[in-house]
Amino acid sequence: MTSLSINLNKIALLRNSRGRHYPDLGTFAARLLSLGADDITLHPRPDQRHARYQDVEDLAAICDEYGKELNVEGYPTPAFLAVVKRVVPAQCTLVTDSPEQLTSDLGWDLRSDRHFLRGVVAQLKDLGINTSLFADPDCASLGLAVDSGVDRIELYTDPYAQSYGSSSAELTLERFSDAARMMQEVRDGGAMPGMT
Repeated sequence: MTSLSINLNKIALLRNSRGRHYPDLGTFAARLLSLGADDITLHPRPDQRHARYQDVEDLAAICDEYGKELNVEGYPTPAFLAVVKRVVPAQCTLVTDSPEQLTSDLGWDLRSDRHFLRGVVAQLKDLGINTSLFADPDCASLGLAVDSGVDRIELYTDPYAQSYGSSSAELTLERFSDAARMMQEVRDGGAMPGMT
């Protein structure tokens, strides 16, 4: 089933650049949910330069009011995890934006980070939070994402955006299609290729 989740980070960035509480994230969230959005996504980065930890709490209440889901994205620092554990959103997407990164510009290195991620995912699942990992469309390593216990995968799509309109666009799209198809088969009960 396809659903529409709207990320409000750029609204928060605009609000912060004005030094006031306008535009108001709560007003935007309520309007979008009333118009049929399925859920709201918010990504408070470690420096909180756009979405802030307080925004997570505020939008959780609005999503509850509308009976919709909140997806909180972020790098699992202790401060981020404390907010997520306090709010208990419907979903938490773990992304690779460490405090030094300007933006999320790659998926997790599932070979080197899998043990760390497995522990974080277990903490979130113990609270009933659906988990998702930000991953590259690398079929060889996506099995490691499944091994971590996550419920969903969010594919990092910048390589496709960069290739759009070029001679490599079709091949790049094929990589994404293969990864998505493989993960759907696993979700539907199929075995992960190469996994024992």
